[in-house]
Amino acid sequence: MEVIGKIKVIGATQDVSASFKKRELVVTTEEQYPQHISVEFQQAKVDDLNSYQVGEQVKVSINLRGREWTSPQGEVKHFNTITGWRIERLSNAAPASAPDMPPMPAAEAFAPATDFKEEEHDDLPF
Repeated sequence: MEVIGKIKVIGATQDVSASFKKRELVVTTEEQYPQHISVEFQQAKVDDLNSYQVGEQVKVSINLRGREWTSPQGEVKHFNTITGWRIERLSNAAPASAPDMPPMPAAEAFAPATDFKEEEHDDLPF
């Protein structure tokens, strides 16, 4: 899976234990309703974020991880993590647009009907 958008936050590396480290990246998608997606990079992948800056357009390859946890009281909870495993810069080039078309005068585009007779019955329902 992939998340495409603009970098909003690059967190500091967190040493969770002597053998585990992680780093958060927040990507804001560019769609009608932008989403702020938190992606966690782990272990050696935390260094992949060193050459990126806030505001850059990126494509992040992700995996969804889920786990189950049972509390000491026996209550079962489920947690999800979005884990990044690759990040790529996207070019800032504008998307290709349609070729320029010369404007067509309205008279040529919609010529009036010359053989129209109002007394003819039209069987269209509207």
